[in-house]
Amino acid sequence: MNIYQNKKVVAVGGGHGLGRMLAALKEFGSNATGIVTTTDNGGSTGRIRLCQGGIAWGDMRNCINQLITEPSISSMMFEYRFRGAGELDGHNLGNLMLTALDNLSVRPLEAINLIRDMLKVDVNIVPMTEHPSDLTALSKEGVWVTGETSVDEMEQDLLRMDLSPEVPATKEAVSALEDADCIILGPGSFLTSIMPPLLLPEIGRAIANNTKAKLVFIENLSPEYGPAGRMTPQEKLQWCERACQARKIDLVLGEDNNPVVTEQWNYVKTPLASANRDWRHDRNKLQQAIVDLLSE
Repeated sequence: MNIYQNKKVVAVGGGHGLGRMLAALKEFGSNATGIVTTTDNGGSTGRIRLCQGGIAWGDMRNCINQLITEPSISSMMFEYRFRGAGELDGHNLGNLMLTALDNLSVRPLEAINLIRDMLKVDVNIVPMTEHPSDLTALSKEGVWVTGETSVDEMEQDLLRMDLSPEVPATKEAVSALEDADCIILGPGSFLTSIMPPLLLPEIGRAIANNTKAKLVFIENLSPEYGPAGRMTPQEKLQWCERACQARKIDLVLGEDNNPVVTEQWNYVKTPLASANRDWRHDRNKLQQAIVDLLSE
């Protein structure tokens, strides 16, 4: 059986972690889908959202960048970051291109597909929602904060998170989850990359209802900071399961054997780190881990 042609894999998250995961799933082509967080409010993306509105494009751009196989003028344009004094400093041309398409009333998913076609990217990239929304968090002291960057900087531990305003998930994200043979959460920033899509009720419900799919959580290789860094691995897994309507995570993949996690979940210790940068996941090792899982 050719796993790449017969199995469908969906990865959920954002930023560098999801980009890395999707690069590992490249052989699956259009049978792989990334459901991407759209709540970022920092950097070039945050500045664009502040003056233009719209969803956050940065994580989708990052995922597409990691899937480009043939360097070209188009890919160099898409990855170009302005430098120097003035308004354009720090802005990424890819973010501006996607914002321009959005302003032309092109549906965000169609804008991404136009860029994917231009850069010959086969893996599907789907925004978690096509409507602007921000991450909000409630601390254990009863204080609400708004925005990913504010959540990352919170000095108190978190009680819960929400999206403001409440927005619908993209129907393509929901149908990809319903059809998946494997659903992957992580790696990536737990509170600001992995959790936001799970806060959409339709996404949590689609994961809960797909009982044939293996639900996999992939641990980070380096510690996080801020409130996510103060959460235990068990708390992170419990937050995911709660968002997915108590759907049990079938498998946790990581490099450090945690006895408490192993006791409660099916923990598989496997080498995942890149040889030259031990804080980053190796694409080939990730690919092999997922293929092994789907071959069982």
